[in-house]
Amino acid sequence: MGTPRKTRFDIFLFFFFSSSSSVYHRLAAGMSPVPENTPLLSTVNPSTRTASVSGAVFNVATSIIGAGIMSIPFALKVLGIIPALVLIVFVAFLTDISVELLLRFTHSGDSTTYASLMKESFGTIGSVATQVCIMITNLGCLIMYQIIIGDVFSGNKEGGQVHLGILQEWFGNHWWNAREFSILFTAVFILLPLVLLRRVDSLRFSSFVSFVLAVVFVGISSVMAIIAIVQGKTKSTRLVPELDNETSFLNLFTAVPVLVTAFTFHFNVHPISSELRKPSNMITAVRIALLLCAVIYFLIGIFGYLLFGDLLMSDILMNFDQSVDATGAMLNDVVRLSYAIHLMLVFPVQNFPLRSNINEFLFPNKEASLVTDERRFMGITMALLVFSYLAAITFPNIWYIFQFMGSTSAACLAFIFPGAIALRDVNGIATRKDKVVASIMVILAIVTSIIAIFININNALKN
Repeated sequence: MGTPRKTRFDIFLFFFFSSSSSVYHRLAAGMSPVPENTPLLSTVNPSTRTASVSGAVFNVATSIIGAGIMSIPFALKVLGIIPALVLIVFVAFLTDISVELLLRFTHSGDSTTYASLMKESFGTIGSVATQVCIMITNLGCLIMYQIIIGDVFSGNKEGGQVHLGILQEWFGNHWWNAREFSILFTAVFILLPLVLLRRVDSLRFSSFVSFVLAVVFVGISSVMAIIAIVQGKTKSTRLVPELDNETSFLNLFTAVPVLVTAFTFHFNVHPISSELRKPSNMITAVRIALLLCAVIYFLIGIFGYLLFGDLLMSDILMNFDQSVDATGAMLNDVVRLSYAIHLMLVFPVQNFPLRSNINEFLFPNKEASLVTDERRFMGITMALLVFSYLAAITFPNIWYIFQFMGSTSAACLAFIFPGAIALRDVNGIATRKDKVVASIMVILAIVTSIIAIFININNALKN
């Protein structure tokens, strides 16, 4: 696999946000399926190919880092530091391979989106399977966002430990700051006005703010961990997992889907690539972004594990509820609020392509646009918001959502579908090495997913 040349200047420009205003409009356009008899993405006008490699790096990194970062420290607790580091690197490596396969097979045919590429290889069933997996993955993200928002404002109970939310710390326990009401309040007064916007381009400012808030979260968490290391107040950690009568080797596979979900951004590969001046530079952008995200994941994982040790919750934000002084308490609240607001602003961005996918999946023959059909627009929008709210107050924590998505839809989008495309090889470009690598990738994804699903069902029955 050839690696396009990258410059220091391109990497340096990653830290600037000049391209953020248009990314989400392009992402939503690329993810939306269309009726069978029309192209899944209109031909890209060369004049719109204005994005640089640095802009693509920022777009890919934004697509990767989301709610997944909250459960990375818990994955280190399950696996131990060394196996977790190895797994993060390995999943990032496989992600690079799968994206390279997607891009190469896309350029060899007439496809312009993930769904159309699957349709080219497997017909309508391939396109439908891709659309369904994208919808499941995006809906899972919406549910996780609301679970985390509930954790921040109203706390949660996990492993016999009760962690208070910000509202309970400030005002005490009342009926109006219970988990169900805090999530409902944010859904009605914050999320609903945002998801009612008809154009995703209207969210460009909130998208930029959400990224800044995510950086604030990572920065403050890292500083707190470094201070704890200097003062010798870090918690005991494990380099390797402890296997005993209650924890078997197979239980370690439950952390794999979490990392798979954390690196799944494949449905955004084509729309981001379509904006590049040279689409062939996409793989360079992906590799830089994967390296940056892998470093960020491991840093937040190790710092979170050092801060809280075996007391870590599946959502690390729940651990930021105790401090010995006022300054520490303020920092804890800033960390939690910054990421909660970040997720509120990201919520409508994830909702937009999901709503479009559902509309065109359920109503492929409707001539009227979703934006102009008030009844259809409001019906799908309200159904998604109500369903995600009910699921958020039903599931106890985000770990279960991560495991489900990582074992099903995310595993298919990230590894199984790209490998299957290479094995199908409808354009006859796959080498023997490609097919061997694709076979290994598909087998690993299927086996680990089956084991994780089996262990999760077994644990659920025991509980």
